Amino acid sequence: MAYSPAALRLGAITLLVALGFPALPSAGSSAPPAATATAPATSPAKSADPRTVIARKLEVKVEDVHPSPIPGLYEVVSGADVLYSSADGRYVIQGDMYDVEHSENITEQRLTALRTGAIAELKAIGDDQTIVFGPKDARYTVTVFTDVDCAYCRKLHSQIAEYNKLGIRVRYVFFPRSGPNTSSWTKAEAVWCSANRQEALTRAKLGDAVSSPAKCQTPVAKTYKLAHDLMLRGTPGIFTDKNEYIAGYLAPAALLERLKGHSDAARNGAEPAADKPSGAGL
Repeated sequence: MAYSPAALRLGAITLLVALGFPALPSAGSSAPPAATATAPATSPAKSADPRTVIARKLEVKVEDVHPSPIPGLYEVVSGADVLYSSADGRYVIQGDMYDVEHSENITEQRLTALRTGAIAELKAIGDDQTIVFGPKDARYTVTVFTDVDCAYCRKLHSQIAEYNKLGIRVRYVFFPRSGPNTSSWTKAEAVWCSANRQEALTRAKLGDAVSSPAKCQTPVAKTYKLAHDLMLRGTPGIFTDKNEYIAGYLAPAALLERLKGHSDAARNGAEPAADKPSGAGL
């Protein structure tokens, strides 16, 4: 069937209007299209401060929000965590930020700065408030925040003889991450109140039941609070004798290399290499 040009034009106009386009001028019309009215220029509203927006969205203080090294991404301190947020607070990234070029853990550097007060308390903990494995004259001493039921804590302790053989003395303090009135907390207190704490800790980490003849005063609550003040994000949490933090489990040889690296960096006035542990918090 043949269609006239007029019919084809009418069909085209109908389709365009249905799709939201303005209708075409009629055939033979010479009138120019009507001028589009221009809205009067208005000054743009002042943009809201991203720090205020993020603080409101994530329910933190404005003082806890700072620009990060990545343009458009903001650092947010929330409890024991350092997060990264888009300027509108819609997208949040949780995890460590690394400067690969300089081998620096940007997130850990920030946490270290926030730990200043708690580090002084950590330094004040004597051997009598810890469970020690290794000779006092060992080349290196580390303080390990441990949870009896943490898988990587158990793995670390299963190699305690090897750590000691490499010249690493281990001082354990308790951080039962499940908190008070839990099984892990009760086990920690039972270990501390045992006549032989070293043996009791070893048995507990093997999964054996440990019971003490009587209740005693323990440092568990104190070191649990200290772990939070130090912003530990998992167990084991290892602090060197120079108060540098190593997050998570490291095999004996790897820990020795890390401790050597930290010592060399301290002697040379440089920052230690960024920590990249193989396991934590399990």
